[in-house]
Amino acid sequence: MWAPAFAGATAIRIAAIAAMLLLSSCSVTRLAYNNADVILRWQANHYLDFEGEQSEERDRSLGAFLAWHRAAALPQYARLAEEASTRVLRGIKLEDLEWSYDAVRAQVREALGVAAGEAAALLDRLNPEQILYLEKRLAEGNREFAKEQIHGTMEERHKRRVKRNIERIEEWFGPLSEAQTERVQFYSARAPFSAELRDRDRKRRQAEFVAMLRAREARRRLVQWVQDWEGGREPAYAEASRATHAEYVGLLLDLERTLAAEQREHLAKRLKRFSELFESLAR
Repeated sequence: MWAPAFAGATAIRIAAIAAMLLLSSCSVTRLAYNNADVILRWQANHYLDFEGEQSEERDRSLGAFLAWHRAAALPQYARLAEEASTRVLRGIKLEDLEWSYDAVRAQVREALGVAAGEAAALLDRLNPEQILYLEKRLAEGNREFAKEQIHGTMEERHKRRVKRNIERIEEWFGPLSEAQTERVQFYSARAPFSAELRDRDRKRRQAEFVAMLRAREARRRLVQWVQDWEGGREPAYAEASRATHAEYVGLLLDLERTLAAEQREHLAKRLKRFSELFESLAR
C-alpha cells in the first residue's frame, strides 16, 4: 500500500488504473476514475489505432472491465486502505510491510487478469499494420524511458533518484526531518541502479507480447502472461529487484522509528481518505 508501481502495454495499460488509484491524490483519483473510459480509450488508441467495428468492441471491453473494477476491485481497495490506516496508527512492523506488498501485488494481478481476459479476443484480430503501429509506439516509449532513467552521468541519475524518492515519501508522510532526509539519501545510494536491466526487460516483454499478437495467441496465453510479469527475468535483474525491495523495507522501518506524531497522523489520515474515496466510487 505504501508505494506500488506498474507498467506495460495494451491490457497492462488498461489495468494500470488499479495502481494509479493507490498513487494519486484523492481529488485526482476521483476525477481520473470518473473519466476512466475516456482515458483508457485514448491509451488503447495511442498504442493500437483501432478502427471501425474494433472501436466498438474496444468500448465494450473497456466497459466490462470498468464495471467489474467498480463492483469488485474498489471495495477491496477500501478495505485494504482502512486496514493499512489502522496498522499505521499502532506502529508499522515488518509483517505490515509484507502484508501491504503482497496485498497490492494481488490486486494488480487480479485486475490485469480481468483486463487481459476482456481484451484478448480483440487483440487476436489485429492486422499486421496495427501490430507495426504498436511496435512504433513501444519504441517511442522506450526512448522516453531511456531519456528519463538512463541518460546522464551517475551523479545526475543519483540526484534525480534522491529527488524522486523524497517527493514520493513526503507525499505519504508529510515533510521529512533532516535526519529522515539523510536516511532517504542513504537508501538512494545503496539501492542498485537497475535502469539498464529494466530497459532490457521491458524490451524482452514487449517482444514477447508482439510475438503473441502475431501468432494470434492472446486468448490462450495473455492472462497468464500479464499476471506473471516477473517471469523470465535475467538473474541480474531479479537480484537487483530483490535488493531494492529489501533496502526499501529497511528504509521504511527506519523511518517508522523516527516518525513524529503529525507524520504518523498524516499517513493514517491519507489512507483513511482513500478508503472513504474508494467506497464512495464503488457505489
